[in-house]
Amino acid sequence: MMNKTIRIGTRDSELALWQAHTVEKKLNDLGYSTEVIAIKSTGDLILDKPLYEFGITGIFTKTLDVAMISGQVDIAVHSMKDVPTALPKGIIQSAVLERENPVDILVFNETPDFTQPLTIATGSLRRQAQWLHHYPHHQVTDLRGNVNTRLQKLKDNNWGGAIFAAAGLERLGITPENHIDLDWMISAPAQGAMVVVTMHDDFFSTEAVQKLNHRDTEICTHIERQFLKTLEGGCTAPIGALAQIIGNEIRFEGMLCALDGKDKIQIEKTISMEHYSDFGSECAKEILQNGGENVMDKIRKDLNK
Repeated sequence: MMNKTIRIGTRDSELALWQAHTVEKKLNDLGYSTEVIAIKSTGDLILDKPLYEFGITGIFTKTLDVAMISGQVDIAVHSMKDVPTALPKGIIQSAVLERENPVDILVFNETPDFTQPLTIATGSLRRQAQWLHHYPHHQVTDLRGNVNTRLQKLKDNNWGGAIFAAAGLERLGITPENHIDLDWMISAPAQGAMVVVTMHDDFFSTEAVQKLNHRDTEICTHIERQFLKTLEGGCTAPIGALAQIIGNEIRFEGMLCALDGKDKIQIEKTISMEHYSDFGSECAKEILQNGGENVMDKIRKDLNK
């Protein structure tokens, strides 16, 4: 049955297409026939049931979820950090590809003097909050769009810099020379990893995709996303998490930060590999017990204003 063509769903941005074609090449190398289908909008897709019945929530993944459930595509490729911790009914995680660079970087027009009041651009609450915690005398401004759009907006403004995920720029080969690694900033859960999802009853596509799974990255992103899910409780909050396997141990860094950056609770722990299954949840509970509950309450109030 290797003659079945696996239809790979993707958003139509340059980065999303790069990711889809990367998965396509890996499947082709294994002997599978594939087709990449870029999905623009859900407007022309009519389902028998409302979307909420499937638990579809992700702002960046919703269109592809609908395309999979309606049978327009067989699998979908995502930046894992964009994927909600609860997948829609019928959709399963089938492979996590080996993680690339997980760090955030600051891109700038002119070398910034961080002692001066600066405006830093990013649309991420996690990056905004950590920046304000590190540099309380700075301001942050919203920045949205695909990576090329955001790079252009940076050129067109006199900001002190803009924050990007290193992996996205590296994948496209467009990392500007004018940048520094923000090694003090804790990444988004699963940053730098790509995930491939399939329908639970599509055994052919699922079996094919599972061959692409990178076990170490799957373990690390499991911990990070479990940490996020336990803390979040359905609320978008500034949460960072990074797990790294060193020998037979897993080193974990996690943080929860108030929106204004003033309150930040951080955890660093190391455990042996065999105890990873509930590690993310345990670390999140420790954060909640150490003042995280109050921070989350404040975040919810601020976001609902």
